[in-house]
Amino acid sequence: MSDKTVRATLNRRHLLAFGGAVAASGALAACGGNTGRATSSSTSSTSGNTSGGSSSGGAKAVLQQWYHQYGEAGTQQAVEGYAKAYTAADVKVTWKPGDYDQTTAASLLTANGPDVFEYGNGPTIDMIKGGQVVDLTGLLGDAEADFNPAMVKRMTYDGKLWAVPQVVDMQILVYRKSMLEKAGVKPPETMDELMAAAEKLNSGDTKGLFLGNDGGVGLMGGPMLFSAGADYLNEDGSFGFDNDNVVAALGKLREMFQSKYLLLGAPKDWYDGSALAQGLTAMQFTGLWTFPDLTKALGDDYGCVPWPAMPGGKKSVVVGAYGSCVSAKSANVDAAKEFVKWLWVDQTDKQLDFATAYGFHIPARASLVPQAKTLQSGAAKDAAAAAQEFGHAQSTILWTPKCSTAFGDMMTKVVKDGADAKAEIAKVKAIADAEVKRVLG
Repeated sequence: MSDKTVRATLNRRHLLAFGGAVAASGALAACGGNTGRATSSSTSSTSGNTSGGSSSGGAKAVLQQWYHQYGEAGTQQAVEGYAKAYTAADVKVTWKPGDYDQTTAASLLTANGPDVFEYGNGPTIDMIKGGQVVDLTGLLGDAEADFNPAMVKRMTYDGKLWAVPQVVDMQILVYRKSMLEKAGVKPPETMDELMAAAEKLNSGDTKGLFLGNDGGVGLMGGPMLFSAGADYLNEDGSFGFDNDNVVAALGKLREMFQSKYLLLGAPKDWYDGSALAQGLTAMQFTGLWTFPDLTKALGDDYGCVPWPAMPGGKKSVVVGAYGSCVSAKSANVDAAKEFVKWLWVDQTDKQLDFATAYGFHIPARASLVPQAKTLQSGAAKDAAAAAQEFGHAQSTILWTPKCSTAFGDMMTKVVKDGADAKAEIAKVKAIADAEVKRVLG
């Protein structure tokens, strides 16, 4: 995978690019204030096609739909085609380069923003509490149970749904089958098995495990919480990981960081599968998007398993998804909601196309996975099943950028510097408690 391809992949999948400590924050640098309303930056998609929802009569509503700039070839043309096929409204697609998150968040404060827009893991809690987005409860109808449960939960707040998941991406532990077989090692299911396997697989120029060039400091915080049966926050918004199980889990990650079996300083970081493909490591935590390159390099000599569990904890795979949202400032809220339902609930053929024809992703709906040719065999099939059974959203909706920054600082101090985990967790708790109190008013 070229550096250009990696950048394109991360552009689309930035919500999973750096794990819960950073990516979940949405705190990105600001860019230009182009609203996308000008015709020069929009693509009008009207058509005489007979498909689409019913019109309320009279002139068609004009809807502005925003997407961030996807890296995969053909994606822009695809979404423009979806919009053109809808005849109940005149949908104009705007492709937004640069700092999409910041630009979109700012636009929701004005009358010049989109009617329909995508946002990583759904709208932020500040957008919801500020009345900037529309409640979409009931839009999924009978299909709700078909959507990835972890992502529906992530996009729900106060019993209401605020976005519709578009397509799912995930992180998972990948391993070289031949290396494990040669060493007499089974794919690990527990944290102790993982560490024992990594040590046994450590041989010559091949390290046992790769968690990123920083040793997992920026990537593995969330998975370690989940493995201990914890989360950033509990269901009621209270702090979720001030317990001995998490202290033990972070201690395990610190132990891995200090070990001789952990790969550090690979030519490319965790988001690229080359470390595994080139034999630099026998096991690697990485993204589903690396599977096509792994198949090209290794054939079927790789498999995958969820991130292992600590005693009393749970296995997990980190999942994320852009969610389709409706702006509260839209002059055509009902028409916007009808379009979201048409595209992301009713049009299963378009949902399947979006998930599998432009990159390597999982449909947001379980019933579409058996129809995805790319997910019918080998590691890809196992990954798709794991996302449904063990999927865990990378963060909770009340986990703010300030919380994420504090969490990242804690991970550095505990894993890299060896600071006392219990004391550092207490510092994060103080910040998180204050933030939750702030956002809940």
